[in-house]
Amino acid sequence: MSEVTSWRLVLRALAAGLVAAIAILYFFGNGSSASQGENPVGPRSSLSVETATGVYPYQVEVADTEPKRERGLMFRREVASGTGMLFDMGVTRDVAFWMHNTFVPLDIIFISEKGKVVSIAHGARPQSDTRIPSELPVRFVLELPTPEAKRIGLAVGDRVRHPAIDAVLGQ
Repeated sequence: MSEVTSWRLVLRALAAGLVAAIAILYFFGNGSSASQGENPVGPRSSLSVETATGVYPYQVEVADTEPKRERGLMFRREVASGTGMLFDMGVTRDVAFWMHNTFVPLDIIFISEKGKVVSIAHGARPQSDTRIPSELPVRFVLELPTPEAKRIGLAVGDRVRHPAIDAVLGQ
């Protein structure tokens, strides 16, 4: 093998490594469409959860359009304590959530059109494609950082209050 051929092989290997490194950074690093900048924190509103142990206030983003519901909390590297996301599904129906491209564990709370907790999925596993069903038809879904639901003693039948829920109730 000539010296020129061996240098060409070295340059090709370096170029291939560089392309691979750029691809990794693009898909998993700061240049990714999966970065926090692509799903910034939006406007928040007040929500409260009433349990047997008290009333707990939160500041939540509202996902009330299909694009917002599809995006949810995906790609966020953290969900601050005292915050979350309320999904208004538009109609009461069976729903199932997953944690694809969601990097933090979440408690997923399924809520009826009357603001009552129907079921709770504690500690949904980050980046899992396993479907998490509502078990019964729901109008709203609340996502909070794990272990918030356990911390406040949340149980089926507890009440969630928010202007979107009040609007459905006609209040």
